[in-house]
Amino acid sequence: MYFDKFPKFLYDFKYGNQVKTSIVKDITSNVRFRKELLSNITLYDYYDIIDGETPEIIAEKIYGNPQYHWILMLANDRYDYITDFPLEEVALVKHIQSVYGTNVSGVHHYENAQGYVVNSDAPGATSVSNEQYERRINESKRRIKIISAKLINTILNEYKDIL
Repeated sequence: MYFDKFPKFLYDFKYGNQVKTSIVKDITSNVRFRKELLSNITLYDYYDIIDGETPEIIAEKIYGNPQYHWILMLANDRYDYITDFPLEEVALVKHIQSVYGTNVSGVHHYENAQGYVVNSDAPGATSVSNEQYERRINESKRRIKIISAKLINTILNEYKDIL
């Protein structure tokens, strides 16, 4: 659905001495939400992603159509559903082990009471392990903006106008 309205053009594919012309979609078009739309907090709510949920599952749950997954992605400035969405527990553990090996419990950095990174000898400094650090990153990807289902038609119309 996302690429359906993208413009098309003729492109020559060369095969040795032969040229075959095909109609292709211009996927270089850049579609973004207007900043004022996203800055108006009344237009969206927050949603916490549950382990195993993909953008398609969430779009089906919220909008009744899995093909609206691209709306979730654009609204949240997330473009890669593998790296921009939280990992499931099993995948997270594998990721942590692949990055840190046997040093999963090692100190990644130190923080003060306000959560700022500090030197280990700073007053009140507490250690954050490699595992804690990676889990925090993963959890930070869990909360996304959900644009009201009432605005889907407006968004689809704007999308068509942009293209």
